[in-house]
Amino acid sequence: MLDFEKYHGNGNDFVIINNMNGTVSLTKKDVSHLCHRRFGIGADGLMLLEPDDKADFKMLYYNSDGQLSTMCGNGGRCIAAFAFSHNLAGKKMLFNAVDGFHQAVINTADPDHGIYDVSLEMTPVAKVSQHKNGYFLNTGSPHHIEFVKDAEDIDVFNKGREIRNSTAYQPDGTNVNFVQLDKDVIFVRTYERGVEDETLSCGTGVTASALAAFLETGNKIRRIKTRGGDFRVDFKGKMPFTGIWLSGPAKRVFIGKIKL
Repeated sequence: MLDFEKYHGNGNDFVIINNMNGTVSLTKKDVSHLCHRRFGIGADGLMLLEPDDKADFKMLYYNSDGQLSTMCGNGGRCIAAFAFSHNLAGKKMLFNAVDGFHQAVINTADPDHGIYDVSLEMTPVAKVSQHKNGYFLNTGSPHHIEFVKDAEDIDVFNKGREIRNSTAYQPDGTNVNFVQLDKDVIFVRTYERGVEDETLSCGTGVTASALAAFLETGNKIRRIKTRGGDFRVDFKGKMPFTGIWLSGPAKRVFIGKIKL
């Protein structure tokens, strides 16, 4: 039997497993099954929390297709809440991930209801490429940012899949964000690589969108709306971007056991 908890960050949901004792070993098939929304638990991704010599813990992240993936911002915020709830880290913590070390801060906590507000320090961004309708940049994961007049009218699945698999982004592909610019807020919809569908939100994606919006408008827009909820993004500088922090809710959905 495998103990797990399910969390979501603004609708971007994850299976989280405590593997500090190193006894859990999952195959690609196992991860895909656990993330399956009909035959498994159901999630956009799965994380193992493992020991690390230089930090409070290590975050190992898999997409729902079972593949090890690049950094996940919402996953990072959720695993920080999970670690805090199990006394594996304090309110201020350091963890290791595929793109290096990250600081995380638990701003508010309601452990009885599993509700947290979490800020996560993202990797600096030193390179941005401009294209016809937006930008391409890597905030721990690669993101194609495309500015649109009305994000609600976009066929995110088909247009996102087309861009994700386009020749320009081969061989690994890219995540795709469609961004609607308003005065004090941006609205972001995401086609996520590895999930191969629209997700209700994406942490690295809203971070990339906020930076791209600054390059496009010259305004620091802190509030980012997604279909799953709202985020806050803070950063320093113009280029390179440093001191990048992604903030928003992380919520425990349920605790369970499952037999592989």
